[in-house]
Amino acid sequence: MIRRFHFCTLLFALAFAGPAHGQIVQTTAPAPAQGTAPDFNALSQEALGWLQDLVRINTTSPPGNELPAAKYVADILTKEGIPNELLEMTPTRSIVVGRLNASAMSDPSRALLLLAHLDVVGVSPDKWTVDPFAAVIKDGYIYGRGTIDDKGMVAANLAAIVALKRGGVALDRDVIFLADDDEEQGGEASIKPAIAKYWDKFAAGFALNEEGRVILKDGKVQYVGIQASEKVPTNVTVIATGTSGHASVPRPDNAVVHLATAIGKIGAYQPPVNLTAIVERYFEALSKVEPDETGKWMRALETERKELAAKRLSDLSPVWNSMIRDTIAPTMLQAGVRANVVPSEARANLNVRLLPGDAIQTVISNLTSLVNDPQIRFEVAADPGSPAPPSSLDSPLYHTIEQVSGQVFPGTAVMPFMSTGATDSAQLRLHNVQAYGLLPFPLTETDVLRMHADDERLPLDSFRKGVEYLYRIVVAFVAKK
Repeated sequence: MIRRFHFCTLLFALAFAGPAHGQIVQTTAPAPAQGTAPDFNALSQEALGWLQDLVRINTTSPPGNELPAAKYVADILTKEGIPNELLEMTPTRSIVVGRLNASAMSDPSRALLLLAHLDVVGVSPDKWTVDPFAAVIKDGYIYGRGTIDDKGMVAANLAAIVALKRGGVALDRDVIFLADDDEEQGGEASIKPAIAKYWDKFAAGFALNEEGRVILKDGKVQYVGIQASEKVPTNVTVIATGTSGHASVPRPDNAVVHLATAIGKIGAYQPPVNLTAIVERYFEALSKVEPDETGKWMRALETERKELAAKRLSDLSPVWNSMIRDTIAPTMLQAGVRANVVPSEARANLNVRLLPGDAIQTVISNLTSLVNDPQIRFEVAADPGSPAPPSSLDSPLYHTIEQVSGQVFPGTAVMPFMSTGATDSAQLRLHNVQAYGLLPFPLTETDVLRMHADDERLPLDSFRKGVEYLYRIVVAFVAKK
């Protein structure tokens, strides 16, 4: 859809000049009075170098060891004259905060926080076609762990605040850069303890973070999804007990067998369909740009054919399946000490992702009935994820993202999005921050699904577009009118 654009700054009035569908164009308009528009080709090339350097700093969590990456980022901010601080979370893990103040009497409730995390998930190097920490560039992509999740966003945020400083943009609100730690594990160095220790350093009323979508289909941007909500992660242990003994004398109460049977049932189980308000809005908007047959099933989610529609959509996309129900994914199995010993206990981990408002106790009750085995019990992790209210779809930042998206990607549908993965935005929302996820790089669904997978990669052209897109959102929101 084409959305009406309010000219937030003279920079915007000069910068956009009718690009082709799904494309960003370079402009040659003169710089506005309050600042100089960046050369986006040069800026994105510089940011690509930062991204390569960050990928080459192994911050796999655990243990994280993000301090060298934080120092690298802090050095760039210092070189650019942007005030910054390294804030220790643990001896080897620090976050970095940079800030551009609008005035001496800044109002934190109006500030914009640019957030991304420095840690990455682990890899199986033998499953990759390249070294996952070499930042290899080939065939128009940069490969490496963290290129999508989330060092690409660190580099883009860094480019945005650097460009604001270099361009001398007169600010109407503070801009805060935060590269944090431990997002993938949510432990003692994560956003929750960072807020407890250092909230005064990065308190803000608005935030841009990861996990939105700019989806490419058939070479064009199909839609922009603005993450305003997310599912709640909880780990559950399935414990099977039985009689231990010599493997040469099998028994019917073998814990491994009972665990395997239970996991088989759980793996085939689909929790009931439950559409949140944001997911309803998402499918309503997406149905207008999907092929007619797919759009028909999206619209049918609101009818008596809901279950059939959910089945059809789940078959088309595992992401859509995860958006319409709680999900349960077995991820780890543990049993036995020797090949010839029947163990008395076998365990499995279930990674549960709850829709906002759903209760883990309901899931456990349903699983207990499903498995129906007195040798099986379930234990919920002591520190589950935090359910948080959604961000407003009527805030000035949400509307800015809508408007800029309509200018950068003309004719593209823009819609709210609920991410199936968890992000640091939940903790921000619990502190009254209107936080929005926006992975700004146009990606196909196939490349999005490389997140946490083998051969994670980011198209170079998409990175360039994402750097410009993010900057345009930021400057539209923070620059004086």
